[in-house]
Amino acid sequence: MFDEENLIPISALQHVLFCERQYALIHLEQLWEENFFTAEGRVLHERVDTEHHESRKNFRQEYGMALRSLSLGLIGKCDLVELWYSEDDVVKRISPVEFKRGKEKADDVDRVQLCAQAICLEEMFSIPVEGGQIYYLQEHRRTNEAFNEELRSHTRAAIERARALWESGKTPAAEYEKNKCDRCSIVDICMPKNTGKGSKNVERFIQNQLRIIRAACMTDREQVNEVSE
Repeated sequence: MFDEENLIPISALQHVLFCERQYALIHLEQLWEENFFTAEGRVLHERVDTEHHESRKNFRQEYGMALRSLSLGLIGKCDLVELWYSEDDVVKRISPVEFKRGKEKADDVDRVQLCAQAICLEEMFSIPVEGGQIYYLQEHRRTNEAFNEELRSHTRAAIERARALWESGKTPAAEYEKNKCDRCSIVDICMPKNTGKGSKNVERFIQNQLRIIRAACMTDREQVNEVSE
């Protein structure tokens, strides 16, 4: 069981799957830079969080529900949780819904985030959560996602990797990948072209700066000598 001070944000799982260096820069070094896409996503989630809750007999929608799993060390929030109740007002079924600004992705990044939310809900309500949905704004539709063992294993692996990087306190070296890096919100902070693996640009820059400093120091000494003479 993890304590409150060592909980990893559920949103961090997307970062660690997209790029481990991005994850470390944001969550270890606390660096962040918003771009158009992240701003649009933030506005979407803020709008979702202010939506009115819907409730009718045996069914309720909760927007912006706080989530937590002490067994996995996760904390976060679900855009929408749909709950079905029995006649005696006991929760019998739960479905998390995540809102995304873009369109459905080929990889499991969004599904892992949703699955992590489901795992938290299972711990909180002590009932199995078999599936959820992702609403993609660009496509104006929900996808149905099943939390099978393959996805759960992938999710647990992402949590373990995020935890390992967190505990190491080390930021991985940059590796420039055009399709990833050029659309990353912190590309200007990361500077993958200049600081990437195998790059000698930084070393050359440092050596040049040292030569400039040494030259300046020699000039200062020469000026002092002239004054002394």
